[in-house]
Amino acid sequence: MLRAINQKQIEGSMTFRRFAFPSISAALFILAATTFAQTAAKHFTSDAWWAHVQFLADDNLEGRQTGSEGLRKAQAYVVDQFKKAGLEPAGTDGFYQPVKFVSREIVESESSAALISGGKAEPLVLGDDAYFSTRVNLTPDAITAKLVFVGYGLKIPEQNYDDLAGLDLKGKIAVYLQGSTAETPTALSAHYQTTLERWKSLKAAGAIGVIAIPNPASMDVPWSRMSSSRTQVSMDLVGKEFDESEGLKLALIFNPGNAEKLFAGSGHTFAEIAALGKDRKPLPHFPLAVSLKAHATTKTKPVESANLVAKLPGSDPTLKNEYVVLSAHLDHLGIGEPINGDKIYNGAMDNASGSAAVIEIASSWKDQPHPKRSLLFVVVCAEEKGLLGSKYFAAHPTVPEKSIVADVNIDMFLPIVPLKVLKVQGIAESNLGDLAKEAAAAYGVRVQADPQPLRNAFIRSDQYSFIRHGIPAVKLDLGFDPGSPDEAVFKHWLTTRYHAPSDDLSQPVDKAAAATYEEILRQLLSTIADTEARPQWKPDSFFRRFAH
Repeated sequence: MLRAINQKQIEGSMTFRRFAFPSISAALFILAATTFAQTAAKHFTSDAWWAHVQFLADDNLEGRQTGSEGLRKAQAYVVDQFKKAGLEPAGTDGFYQPVKFVSREIVESESSAALISGGKAEPLVLGDDAYFSTRVNLTPDAITAKLVFVGYGLKIPEQNYDDLAGLDLKGKIAVYLQGSTAETPTALSAHYQTTLERWKSLKAAGAIGVIAIPNPASMDVPWSRMSSSRTQVSMDLVGKEFDESEGLKLALIFNPGNAEKLFAGSGHTFAEIAALGKDRKPLPHFPLAVSLKAHATTKTKPVESANLVAKLPGSDPTLKNEYVVLSAHLDHLGIGEPINGDKIYNGAMDNASGSAAVIEIASSWKDQPHPKRSLLFVVVCAEEKGLLGSKYFAAHPTVPEKSIVADVNIDMFLPIVPLKVLKVQGIAESNLGDLAKEAAAAYGVRVQADPQPLRNAFIRSDQYSFIRHGIPAVKLDLGFDPGSPDEAVFKHWLTTRYHAPSDDLSQPVDKAAAATYEEILRQLLSTIADTEARPQWKPDSFFRRFAH
């Protein structure tokens, strides 16, 4: 039986190791790490990195929406930089791997939703009370259905945990609070909260729709910003193999500030539910007294975009046929609802910063000895639409699938404070976590596991697409000590700049932190590529099940 390590176990084991040295040994250890950091190679100054960010996040690129002219300009720029770095094209069309999508956009003027109680309808104000999720293929038919509160809406066989047991969901709409119990390890929680896994269970139970209530304790952005993005275009990959929500007729996101109206007459209140959810306690399950009547009209159209793939050939006659991937997404949200008069969602940190780092790291091997394994630089599209570009690449890689040994992903690494702590998502899942620790130590940087597991960040970025195909992966970001001033800086950034026009070139950036971050990633890639043995999942990793 596989056992997933939870957050407290990880942090506890790290704390034990940190303080288990006798005082003299500790001093020697610190001295050795400091000396190592002083002598570690330096390849980056961050000036070129920032120049790339400035181009990619300029207003002229209009937020790099997937399929837009702005993203095409950004892609042409990246390809030009790859050529200058001496990389070889590794797509299906030169450096490009074309990807086809269908876009969906809600027509709110022709859509409506209302709660029905005692035969009376209470219309919901779209945007204020709730909004339709176009991440799924909403049915054009009007729907009237009963509602059932299903707690967190999860079925986790590994824990014998089932929020749906004993509930009559046939033909009904499942209402759930986003999150999981504290007893659920982070990996299990993250995996089973994906659309694919959650809907698989709800569909089997007979549900026809979902209403998701964001957990107020873990909302990245306020409702006003979530709601303002509701009319933005959503996308899906073309092809039945990528349909993760087949049969899901309706999906709403409900404002937790107005959620009491869902629970009226049920014998429960949302305040009660939210209080339990804040502490990740088990939630009750019960039929709601109100029903939902809804109709959604969407307009669709085909969209084409591409992933970018470039290769740095390995130097070893045998290992050069294996690949270490460095990935990042280039797309952002394009043009949207104005905030403070600005309608361009530039995405400077999310993720022009990551794409710029890929360019810089790739360029650092020009006229330098190559690692033993080949490096594959994959700059994907449509991450903001649900990891779609990486999902397509992982399903249809441009090199033999079994030749990819690891993925290191960069997404919104946030060089907005000095780099003292590196957050390694996936630190306990494979020996890539151990290699990341060593790479960070070479530059005098500590590492930590994700201190905010409720955000489910490990499944919300492109490394998860590789993981689902059995490829060990990590994502590295700047971290913080809980309770520190740096934590307040990150929280403020998420509240005010994440997925907002203010994620632009005017924000404060710590360029020295960005340069050190690039050094650490380059060191990590070199180590993975030069180590004879392939990276391996840890025996107790939940994600080991996906390995081929």
